[in-house]
Amino acid sequence: MTPPTDLLLTDVTVGDRPGRAVHVVDGRIAWTGAAADAPRAGRVLAGEGALLTPAFVDAHVHATATGLALTGLDLHSRSSLAEAVAAVAEAVRGAPPGILLGTGWDETGWPEGRGLTRADLDAVVGDRPAYLARVDVHSATVSTALLDLVPGVRGLPGFSPDGQLRLDAHHAARQAAYGAVTAPQRAAAQAATLAEAVRLGIGSLHEMAGPEVSGAADLRALLDLARQRPAPRVTGYWGELAERGGLDLVRELDLAGAGGDLFCDGAFGSHTAALHAPYADRPGTAGALRFDTASLVDHVRACTAAGIQAGFHCIGDAAVDQVLDAVGTVVAELGPAAVRACRHRLEHVEMASPEAVERMRSWGMVASVQPAFDAAWGGPAGMYAERLGAERAAGCNPFADLADAGVALALGSDAPVTPMDPWGGVHAAVDHRTAGAGLRPFDAFDAATHGGWHAVRAETAAGPLAPGAPADLALWATDAGLSAVLDRRDRPACRQLLVGGRPLRSL
Repeated sequence: MTPPTDLLLTDVTVGDRPGRAVHVVDGRIAWTGAAADAPRAGRVLAGEGALLTPAFVDAHVHATATGLALTGLDLHSRSSLAEAVAAVAEAVRGAPPGILLGTGWDETGWPEGRGLTRADLDAVVGDRPAYLARVDVHSATVSTALLDLVPGVRGLPGFSPDGQLRLDAHHAARQAAYGAVTAPQRAAAQAATLAEAVRLGIGSLHEMAGPEVSGAADLRALLDLARQRPAPRVTGYWGELAERGGLDLVRELDLAGAGGDLFCDGAFGSHTAALHAPYADRPGTAGALRFDTASLVDHVRACTAAGIQAGFHCIGDAAVDQVLDAVGTVVAELGPAAVRACRHRLEHVEMASPEAVERMRSWGMVASVQPAFDAAWGGPAGMYAERLGAERAAGCNPFADLADAGVALALGSDAPVTPMDPWGGVHAAVDHRTAGAGLRPFDAFDAATHGGWHAVRAETAAGPLAPGAPADLALWATDAGLSAVLDRRDRPACRQLLVGGRPLRSL
């Protein structure tokens, strides 16, 4: 389907200015101004005073896993072990044969005081393979039948006989679980994610793929699906080290970068994020770094020399500092200008010292962050405080420090870890649970829209609503201006999404 060559959006509110119009030609903004002065166009969409903004960009998504949660077993809302087990039993009764996949369980606050075990799962799934990811997707409970599909898993770090897998054992089980997803299951899940993005006014998704996440076949299928139908843009990343051939797929598929979920550590909830000091609630561990620093140096060096953006999943302070040490080594070798030109990304970067923030600023790096994490787990009684203690927890997700230092921010959801919810993410970035750590309202909105374009090195210098910018636009069911929507924490419904000037929803 060819996008319209000539489209006028008229009688819209742009920012806080009503009575405006935007003229789109060949998928890009050609003119903006007062509606009374608008040029003639082949097609006109009357906004009737509604708010027009740049479309949102979700800068960190796992499309297939998100779609499986949207269409299948989603345990995010279960408030007890008994509820979770009952939900699994119901899913088994209604699901077709094959692997059972679920996500979102969180034992924090469950009255039973523990999470799902293999025995719980086997009791309701029998001899069926089942993989149920914890909410942070860095550990999971699996059935005996799934363990039997993964040779050697019982000897890997992170294996536990109770079926709660972490570290390498979890990565191996997840690969097997998603490798068992059928092509029709995958297509339906990916289509559900793209449809949900349209509903929410998300014009672009940054897909964080990798061999330990979803696999190359999954990424190829997603990119093909997005090209074959009117859909949000999908920008692909591949998280595999250069020494393991990671740059080959980046070049083959013309991906945005060699990174994203290149797991340098795990997550707080699973006690696998790498810390400088032990966990408060499990003093026998400080998490684990997954790679030698030399391997990270090699990856950053190879990416920088090739002009490819590198990216790293790093949550704990030890992982953040390890990655920045690797980048610093390459800065010394190839020069700061070469590194800045690549705009390397840190995903999550939840524990960043002032020194780490300054290094990110100096080297032109992007912080790809998820405000919903703080909304879900921050605060003095949240999971961060339980895992880290109150003092360290209060320093997590330092959005204001990053922004004030001049570090570029891009907001995302890490769906299915937290749902795609762009307005909710903007408001969570403002209403940080630690006083003084949140963003100013417009800065949060900019990080959720233009920040995503900057993160893939494709921003428009004059801004996302200037002539020449791609016409990725959202029309919202409100007659309020943007300032009022942000101040009131409104979540207006998307009436119309345009991607490259192509309407994806009818008024």
